[in-house]
Amino acid sequence: MAISKETVRKMKGYTLHTIKTDKYKTNTLVWKMKAPLEKDTVTLRALLPNVLQSSTGRLKTTAKLRAYLDDLYGAHFYVDTAKKGEYHILTFTVEIANEKFLQDAEPLLQRGVEFLAEVLLNPHADGGQFDSQTVEKEKRVLKQRIQSVYDDKMRYASMRLIEEMCKEEPYALQANGVLDDVDAITPASLYQYYQKAIREDELDLFVTGDVDEDRLAAICECLRFPDREPKRAASRTLQKVSGVKKIKESQDIRQGKLNIGYRTNITFGDSDYFPLQMFNGIFGGFSHSKLFLNVREKESLCYYVASQIESHKGLMMVMSGIESANFDKAVSIIEKQLEAMKNGDFSEQEIGQTKAVIRNQLLESTDTSRGLVEILYHNVIAGTETGVEDWIREIKAVEKGEIVKVAAKIEPDTIYFLSGMEGK
Repeated sequence: MAISKETVRKMKGYTLHTIKTDKYKTNTLVWKMKAPLEKDTVTLRALLPNVLQSSTGRLKTTAKLRAYLDDLYGAHFYVDTAKKGEYHILTFTVEIANEKFLQDAEPLLQRGVEFLAEVLLNPHADGGQFDSQTVEKEKRVLKQRIQSVYDDKMRYASMRLIEEMCKEEPYALQANGVLDDVDAITPASLYQYYQKAIREDELDLFVTGDVDEDRLAAICECLRFPDREPKRAASRTLQKVSGVKKIKESQDIRQGKLNIGYRTNITFGDSDYFPLQMFNGIFGGFSHSKLFLNVREKESLCYYVASQIESHKGLMMVMSGIESANFDKAVSIIEKQLEAMKNGDFSEQEIGQTKAVIRNQLLESTDTSRGLVEILYHNVIAGTETGVEDWIREIKAVEKGEIVKVAAKIEPDTIYFLSGMEGK
């Protein structure tokens, strides 16, 4: 039985993805806006979805907007910003009850789509600018969100690693924007950028639930946008690693943060991508991994350790929390685990265990409509057509030699260490 069946249809200025399933009791609308990460627009773009979700031209206060959602049988609406590779993604999500389960013949799906159209196409604006009170409120919230990274040292260390590793690359930018650029944004400049995004972004609407595809397409006629040729990020060039950079910082913290960045030279859509997933799982992705068993369990050098890959940028990051005195030893043992992978020093049992965990993770992701959409959205970014069943089949087919081949491509790029103030 198919896990998901996605039907793709071109609409006016955007692409409609229908995932028909009776697995969920709700219908979920996920609107995605994609544009290249750029220094000049990243902060405007981070602010925009929060202004749009606060009020609309018809629902002029947040209270009225939320009351309207309550009238839609408690529909949920939220926004998010993220980066995938060197693209900046805005996400607007509406979760609404499936009218088939209601006694009243309420056209909830239609009202949900119309609400989304109201948010996107009829914002709370007048005279070529957004409502000033809304913009100022959301600017304060955005500054707090950016500042919060500095208070969370795990996130801070991850951010600093990327900033140092990807200097002069768009990926160094943070999805929430630049703190020093927030104050300069005005209701007029934000509205001008909103018009640009609506006109130029690559737009996709994912609808998951027990819906009729033709009826949905008819309902979505209220969402109409100008035709466009979406801007692409600069063509991918593999960065040459000329030597491992070491960056050390000190702050008043109790636990050091050791983060190491690697260039995998592999991205989603490449033939080596699924062997890379397997490599990461055996190396540091799971609790049976080499990093967890050797750095944490055997040597007791860290409080936590894990690795993860950035599928659309070709990076792998190792994150760990260590005592400052253990820096050299921790780095050495992590390096030895990478060498072990390159030498094929892992068993068929580790391979089988990793395949089972990845498969279970994929299936768990499809337990929620949002998780399923995130898996399918990889295809929009990479220009591929890989379904959940394809992921599972490709992972199952990976052989040891392919994993060793992937390991040989992985190069350490940057070691970032945030230590305490001992001896300072």
